[in-house]
This record gives sequence, structure tokens and C-alpha cells, in this order.
Amino acid sequence: MKEKTKQKNITVGFVALGCPKNMVDSERMLAQIAQAGMVITAQPLTADVIVINTCGFIAPAKAEALKAIKEAVASKHKGSVKKVIVAGCLSQRMGKELFNETNGIDAVVGLFQRDNIVQIIRKTFQSDKPQAYLAHSHAAINDDLPRRADGTAGKIRLRITPAHWAYLRISEGCNHKCSFCTIPAIRGRFISKSQKDILAEARELISAGAVEFNIIAQDVTSYGRDLKIKNPLPTLLKKLEKIDELKWIRLLYLYPTGITQQLIETIADSKKILHYFDIPIQHINNQILKAMRRPDSKEQISELIEKLRWAIPGIVLRTTLIVGFPGETDKQFEELLEFINWARFDCLGCFKYYAEEGTPAAKMPNQIPDHVKKHRLKTLMLTQQKIAFAKNRERVGALLTCLVDSVDKKHTGRGRFYGQAPDIDGICIIKNCRAKPGYLLNTKVVGTKDYDLIVRQV
Repeated sequence: MKEKTKQKNITVGFVALGCPKNMVDSERMLAQIAQAGMVITAQPLTADVIVINTCGFIAPAKAEALKAIKEAVASKHKGSVKKVIVAGCLSQRMGKELFNETNGIDAVVGLFQRDNIVQIIRKTFQSDKPQAYLAHSHAAINDDLPRRADGTAGKIRLRITPAHWAYLRISEGCNHKCSFCTIPAIRGRFISKSQKDILAEARELISAGAVEFNIIAQDVTSYGRDLKIKNPLPTLLKKLEKIDELKWIRLLYLYPTGITQQLIETIADSKKILHYFDIPIQHINNQILKAMRRPDSKEQISELIEKLRWAIPGIVLRTTLIVGFPGETDKQFEELLEFINWARFDCLGCFKYYAEEGTPAAKMPNQIPDHVKKHRLKTLMLTQQKIAFAKNRERVGALLTCLVDSVDKKHTGRGRFYGQAPDIDGICIIKNCRAKPGYLLNTKVVGTKDYDLIVRQV
């Protein structure tokens, strides 16, 4: 009995880093920790055990993770924290090397051990010997969730996001072979969740107050190819649409080659699936795309953009680009700038290329000097800034439905219209907002502030 009491009194601090997919992993682990009776504290650097769920996709993410780890270890040396556990993508990628990177880590937990986090915390708390928990293959996604009597997935997440919106992950891993990317090596092969489990999780999220789902996967368009379902993604979306309380469905990370005519028609005809396409194209020059091992071409991407804008008036397009890929010439970069000016994306994220260990691109000749990459990144983002600001000015006077995210004491609200994804795009600043978070408001755009819109309720 004494031992059980001791375990229940363990305080756990949790640091969640990385992308939305990593955030879902964090929410799953937090739920298991809470269900085990451990106390989750809002002050992680004073907890008995601190768990850091890391990202390890590119160099800046690794640097951020190592900084958080070193802060935790420093608190341990001061006596504030007893144990430091490092989980997530960086753990999966580096494994036992992390012990050498930062002296003082007590446990390294790979991605495929995330559902054993409670047992690992207890073992770590009772042991003085550092231990690595590093399975290197997928647990079957449809079998690793707690089950209810009806055979569907039970409630498994303690939400980090606001109650009114949630990430809904529909698959794990990736089968693409992009030459610059570490994700397949870290997260393993692509596995779709069953539609039954996705719908069960969706209903759980709705019961907790969600009205917006942001559908995520490494490539959403690949969903269901391994399940041998006819038109799997459109079929899933139509089932999600039938959930009455659900108001908005947003699709993130749509690979260009996977956007079918049926998917376009499904979104165009829907009143709930937002007319927002996040399409990571990475580059536009055909030689660079080939070197990146991307299946697209400039001609295909250009045709797709024209098709989408014709089929879905008012569509908002977002993309992600890489500058400074090995061998990228000034002329090829200028081609990319010309394309950006032609495509006029509403939103755009850009990264300078990082030579990640273990990727084919890291061994390619003609690596670009860092100062050139920085200059190209700045030039591209300034080009996009002009486009984004101009598009915002074009919206002045428009009527938009806004989802309220927060309201301060002065009744200034912050929300989003359908063309703004949470945490990555601009926002709507709502004047004299009297609605609560999670409500949809009819508004009129009355001004702009850089990447944001200023709106008032009508």
C-alpha cells in the first residue's frame, strides 16, 4: 500500500515540443499519466519527473530540444527535479547517443514506446541506472489504443490545444522517399488508422467541446491506401461531416500528386470542409524536384493550382518551400521567385535546407553556403510578405465567418476565418468581441495589421 501511495504522489512535468503530430503524441502520454494517478504540474522544472517530448526533424528542432533537455538536467543538478526522461522524435533518431549528448538524462524513450510511458516513469523513478526504451518498429496503430466494450478506441488524450479545436491524426509514418527528409527513418512506414477508430476519437473530441478538426498526417492524401478502401479520404470526410456538432474540418499536408478530382469535388461541395489547401511543394524547378525525389513537376503543380482555383472560388492556398537545396543555382532560385509571384499563395512557410545526417541529400555535391541560403530565405519571404499583405488589403470590406479563439478583458477577440489555420497563419483581431471561445461570428473586415485582419461583428 505504501508503494502505491508513493507512485500516486509522483509529480510529473511535461514539455511538449514539435509539430502537430508530436503534439498528439504528447496528449496521449499526458492522458495515460493522468489516468495513472500521477500529478501533472504546470511547473515542470520543479517536478519529481520531467518528460520532454522532443522533435528531431531538422537542426533547429534538435537545438530547441537539447536546450530544453539541458535546462531540465540543470534543475536536476540543483535538486529541483529528480529524474529527466527524454521522449519523442529526437530520442528515436539518436537513441542511446543522447546520454552522451547531455549527461544527466535518466531515460530515453523512442516513439514506439510512448504508450508505456507510465511504466517507464515508475521504473525510472525507482532506479539510478539510465535506461533506453527503443523499439524500432510500429505498434499496430489500430491495436495500441485502449479499447471499450464496443471494440472502439476509448478516450486517450489530455488536450493541450483549446477545447474548441483539435488535431485529428488519421495515420502514422510515411512511405515517401524525399532525399532531404528524416521522417520515414524516425516514424516508420505509413499506417492508416481505421475509419472506425477515427470516428470514435472524433466523437470523443466533440464531446469535450471541439467544433473544429484539423486533420493531420505526414501526407493526408495517402490515407487509406493500405486499408484497401475505395476512395478512402473522401469517404472518411463524408462520415465526419455527419457529426452534427462539428462545424469546421481542415485538411493539412496534402501532397500535390494525391489530390484527386473526387477529393476536389468532395471539398468543393462541402459546407464543413474548409476551402483551405496546405500543399507542400518544396520547390518548383524540375531538376531540384527530381533531386529531392519528389514525384511532381512544375507543369503538374501549376496545372493543379489553376484547377483548384477554378473549381473552388475563394480557395486559400498554403505551401512550404526549401531554399538552398544542394546544387540550387541562382537561376533556379529566380525561377522559384517567379513562380511565387505567379501563384500568389495566401500563406507560405519556407526553410533553408539542412544537411540532415542519414539522408541522401546530405551526401550530394554542391552544398550551398549558409550565407547564400540565409539570403535566399530572406529574399523569398520578403517577396511572399508583399503578396500576403496585398491579399489582406483585398479582403477589406469582405464578410467572413470567424471562429473565436480567445477574448481579453478589454473585449478584444482573437479568432480565425476559414483561411487561417491555428498556430501557423495570421489571425483575425475582433473588435468589441462579446462571444466566447468556440463561437462562430459573422464579421466584416475593417482593416489589416501585417499578416492579420481586423474585423468587427455584423
